[in-house]
Amino acid sequence: MSIQNTSSLIVRTLVLAGAMFAGENAMSLETPDYTVLYKDGGIEYRQYEPYLVSETVIENTGDYNDAGNEGFRRLFRYISGGNERQAKIAMTAPVAQTPSSEKIAMTVPVQQIESAEGWRVAFMMPIEYTLETAPVPTDERVQIRAMPGRLMAVLRYSGRWTEKNFSNKQEELQDAIDGESIDRIGEFQSALYNPPYTPPFLRRNEVMVEINRLPTAAEQIAEQQAAAF
Repeated sequence: MSIQNTSSLIVRTLVLAGAMFAGENAMSLETPDYTVLYKDGGIEYRQYEPYLVSETVIENTGDYNDAGNEGFRRLFRYISGGNERQAKIAMTAPVAQTPSSEKIAMTVPVQQIESAEGWRVAFMMPIEYTLETAPVPTDERVQIRAMPGRLMAVLRYSGRWTEKNFSNKQEELQDAIDGESIDRIGEFQSALYNPPYTPPFLRRNEVMVEINRLPTAAEQIAEQQAAAF
């Protein structure tokens, strides 16, 4: 591993350990709502409910770890107070309230996906927020975006946060959906759930992708269940 990559991983470890999970029990952090519709070996087919994300695009780098580090720092600054609370103005109030910052609870996973613009890194916004109430980022590179409900194929794995591991699991997931003649929609994304001090063999990492339908076996089961009623 190069000195640059080693330094990148050290930075990520220190930032995550000192900030993301400080005083938090990772198991108690909020996660997106989903239902597992079907499971085939290590592949889960999940229906995700809509949710909001705070998101930033890391341009001018093709490096998975460097993009993750920079994206995490920007987003952590946002949830730590780098924002302005949206003013709640009563109908009879003559003057708008002065905006103030707000602390936002950490969530998991940290999501990362490659796009035409660069690497997109995102945190889920706690469910209490809407587009109308989410604090406005003071960093213009951070945006609040609504994620629609989606059908996702997901492969969970343990191990280190490396681009090689992500790439290998991405190929494995692609082979699985190809075997079912399922089309993917968009690009693969990574999802990281654990603090860096978690031993690699105990970590929950995922690679996931939106898909157009369930496997044939799952559809047949659904039809049989419907017929039973």
